[in-house]
Parts: sequence; C-alpha cells; structure tokens
Amino acid sequence: MISQLPKWVELGAFFLALIAGCINAIGLLGFEHQSVSHLSGTATLLGTEFLSLSLQKMFHLVGILLSFLGGACIAGFLLHGSTLKLGRHYDTALIIESILLCVSSWLLISGSFYGHFLASAACGLQNALATTYSGAIIRTTHVTGIFTDLGIMLGSVFKGQTLDRRKTKLFLFIIFGFILGGTFGALLYTKFAFRALFVPATVCLIMAVFYRVYAKNHS
Repeated sequence: MISQLPKWVELGAFFLALIAGCINAIGLLGFEHQSVSHLSGTATLLGTEFLSLSLQKMFHLVGILLSFLGGACIAGFLLHGSTLKLGRHYDTALIIESILLCVSSWLLISGSFYGHFLASAACGLQNALATTYSGAIIRTTHVTGIFTDLGIMLGSVFKGQTLDRRKTKLFLFIIFGFILGGTFGALLYTKFAFRALFVPATVCLIMAVFYRVYAKNHS
C-alpha cells in the first residue's frame, strides 16, 4: 500500500516536480516552444518532420529523445532497480542532474543547441528517479499519468470505493509542484534567459545534501 511510503516522499516529489516544471517552462520559452521534460510532443514533432525531410530538425529531435533515454540509463545504472529504498544513490543522481543543467545552461548561453540535449538528459535522469513502490508509480517530469491515475481513483469513489487519501495527497503535491515550477521557470527566463537553469540546478544540489544527511541519520 502507498500508505507505507516514508513521510519524506511527498516533499521530495513536490520539489522534483517543481524542478521539472521549471526546466520545461524554460524549454518551452527558449527551445522554440519545445518541451524537454517529457517526450510525447517531441516524438510527435519528429513524426511531422518526416514529411518536411528537414534533416537538421530531425537530428535535433532525435537527439532530444536519445538524450532523455541516456539520462534514464544513468539513473538505472546508479539505482539498480525501480523500488524506492532509502540509502540508494539518489543524491549522486541529483548531483549529476545539477551538473547536466549547469553545462546545458553554459552551452545555450554560448549559442549551442547541444544544451537542449543535456537539459533533456537531466529530465530523463530525474524521471527515472521517481520509482515504483507498493503499486504506486511516481513520475515527476510530466503529469499526464498523474491526472489519469487521479481520475481513475475519483471514478472509483463514485462506485463506492474508499478514496486513498495518501495517494491523492502525493498526486496533488506533484501536480501543484509542476505547475508552480512552470510559473517560476517563466519568471526566471524573462529575467535571466538560459541562466535560469542554474536555479533548478542549485535546488538539485540542496536536495542531494538533505537526502545524504537524512539517509545517514536514518540508516
């Protein structure tokens, strides 16, 4: 049951969703209205580009898809499984995400579109951090699945089933964090352009430190 999740999960999920929403907003505003925290839109754009046969755009879109996959591979290598467990190298993954975002910002400021790839890799890595635990699938870089699961739960309530309040709370934390992250991302981009990516990078580092201290004290 999701009620077995440790208390720090909601807070961690909120801040991860906040980071993803912030990165995605910067992507939408600065990467030709292209998202980087999830791949549905990118895959659709790639499909449409097959008609125009623009090799440069196709290369760019394929690069984003593969970069997201590469980021998820890094998390898979570090965490050795999808089950949420205290003591795993979540802090290491967050540090790597921070580095990817910093380098992405530097490349984009320099005018290199390769920065898009690193931002996508950072999101892929983070999305793989969100794990499966007691039947609950937690993803923080997009909210389509969260809204779907929430809708299923609410529909079940109309059939007389009991609402899982802990699960609902977790989903609402993720949704609110992602939306709020989008607001912050938009504000930061208008003031700092691609330097705005240093903010979610810093939040990743802070989370890594807090996790390391928490894990050490509760191991």
